[in-house]
Amino acid sequence: MEDTLKRLLDAELRAEEVVAGAEAERERLIDQALADARAVEAQFEARLPDLRASFLGKAETRAAQAIHELERRYAERSRQLREMAQQREREALRAALELVLDPAREE
Repeated sequence: MEDTLKRLLDAELRAEEVVAGAEAERERLIDQALADARAVEAQFEARLPDLRASFLGKAETRAAQAIHELERRYAERSRQLREMAQQREREALRAALELVLDPAREE
Protein backbone atom coordinates (compact mmCIF):
# COMPACT_ATOMS: atom_id res chain seq x y z
CA MET A 1 0.00 0.00 0.00
CA GLU A 2 2.86 2.27 0.79
CA ASP A 3 4.15 1.75 -2.74
CA THR A 4 0.79 2.73 -4.22
CA LEU A 5 0.65 5.83 -2.07
CA LYS A 6 4.15 6.75 -3.14
CA ARG A 7 3.22 6.34 -6.80
CA LEU A 8 0.10 8.44 -6.31
CA LEU A 9 2.12 11.17 -4.63
CA ASP A 10 4.68 11.05 -7.42
CA ALA A 11 1.89 11.23 -10.03
CA GLU A 12 0.35 14.16 -8.21
CA LEU A 13 3.70 15.95 -8.10
CA ARG A 14 4.23 15.35 -11.81
CA ALA A 15 0.70 16.57 -12.54
CA GLU A 16 1.33 19.72 -10.51
CA GLU A 17 4.57 20.25 -12.43
CA VAL A 18 2.72 19.82 -15.75
CA VAL A 19 0.02 22.26 -14.63
CA ALA A 20 2.63 24.76 -13.45
CA GLY A 21 4.50 24.40 -16.76
CA ALA A 22 1.27 24.87 -18.72
CA GLU A 23 0.39 27.96 -16.67
CA ALA A 24 3.88 29.36 -17.23
CA GLU A 25 3.59 28.67 -20.97
CA ARG A 26 0.13 30.31 -21.01
CA GLU A 27 1.53 33.41 -19.28
CA ARG A 28 4.45 33.49 -21.71
CA LEU A 29 2.06 33.25 -24.68
CA ILE A 30 -0.12 36.03 -23.26
CA ASP A 31 2.92 38.24 -22.67
CA GLN A 32 4.18 37.53 -26.19
CA ALA A 33 0.77 38.32 -27.70
CA LEU A 34 0.61 41.59 -25.77
CA ALA A 35 4.13 42.49 -26.86
CA ASP A 36 3.26 41.71 -30.49
CA ALA A 37 0.10 43.80 -30.26
CA ARG A 38 2.05 46.71 -28.79
CA ALA A 39 4.66 46.42 -31.55
CA VAL A 40 1.98 46.43 -34.27
CA GLU A 41 0.29 49.41 -32.62
CA ALA A 42 3.61 51.25 -32.42
CA GLN A 43 4.27 50.54 -36.11
CA PHE A 44 0.82 51.84 -37.00
CA GLU A 45 1.31 54.99 -34.94
CA ALA A 46 4.70 55.50 -36.57
CA ARG A 47 3.02 55.31 -39.99
CA LEU A 48 0.25 57.77 -39.11
CA PRO A 49 2.13 60.86 -40.37
CA ASP A 50 2.74 59.14 -43.71
CA LEU A 51 -0.88 58.00 -43.91
CA ARG A 52 -2.10 61.51 -43.11
CA ALA A 53 0.27 63.03 -45.66
CA SER A 54 -0.87 60.59 -48.32
CA PHE A 55 -4.53 61.26 -47.53
CA LEU A 56 -3.99 65.02 -47.57
CA GLY A 57 -2.05 64.81 -50.83
CA LYS A 58 -4.86 62.89 -52.49
CA ALA A 59 -7.47 65.26 -51.05
CA GLU A 60 -5.53 68.27 -52.30
CA THR A 61 -5.23 66.70 -55.75
CA ARG A 62 -8.96 66.02 -55.88
CA ALA A 63 -9.69 69.55 -54.64
CA ALA A 64 -7.40 71.05 -57.30
CA GLN A 65 -9.15 68.98 -59.97
CA ALA A 66 -12.56 70.08 -58.71
CA ILE A 67 -11.46 73.73 -58.68
CA HIS A 68 -10.08 73.38 -62.20
CA GLU A 69 -13.35 71.86 -63.39
CA LEU A 70 -15.39 74.62 -61.72
CA GLU A 71 -13.17 77.28 -63.26
CA ARG A 72 -13.59 75.64 -66.68
CA ARG A 73 -17.38 75.56 -66.26
CA TYR A 74 -17.40 79.16 -65.05
CA ALA A 75 -15.34 80.30 -68.04
CA GLU A 76 -17.61 78.40 -70.42
CA ARG A 77 -20.76 79.83 -68.85
CA SER A 78 -19.24 83.31 -68.82
CA ARG A 79 -18.42 82.96 -72.54
CA GLN A 80 -21.98 81.81 -73.27
CA LEU A 81 -23.45 84.73 -71.32
CA ARG A 82 -21.17 87.22 -73.14
CA GLU A 83 -22.23 85.77 -76.49
CA MET A 84 -25.89 85.96 -75.49
CA ALA A 85 -25.46 89.55 -74.29
CA GLN A 86 -23.71 90.51 -77.53
CA GLN A 87 -26.46 88.87 -79.57
CA ARG A 88 -29.16 90.69 -77.58
CA GLU A 89 -27.23 93.95 -77.96
CA ARG A 90 -27.05 93.47 -81.75
CA GLU A 91 -30.78 92.69 -81.84
CA ALA A 92 -31.57 95.76 -79.73
CA LEU A 93 -29.39 97.99 -81.93
CA ARG A 94 -30.98 96.59 -85.07
CA ALA A 95 -34.47 97.19 -83.64
CA ALA A 96 -33.54 100.71 -82.51
CA LEU A 97 -32.04 101.50 -85.91
CA GLU A 98 -35.16 100.24 -87.67
CA LEU A 99 -37.28 102.46 -85.43
CA VAL A 100 -35.10 105.48 -86.12
CA LEU A 101 -35.03 104.88 -89.87
CA ASP A 102 -38.69 103.92 -90.21
CA PRO A 103 -40.66 105.39 -87.29
CA ALA A 104 -43.94 104.32 -88.86
CA ARG A 105 -42.93 100.69 -88.59
CA GLU A 106 -43.54 99.51 -85.06
CA GLU A 107 -43.61 95.90 -84.29
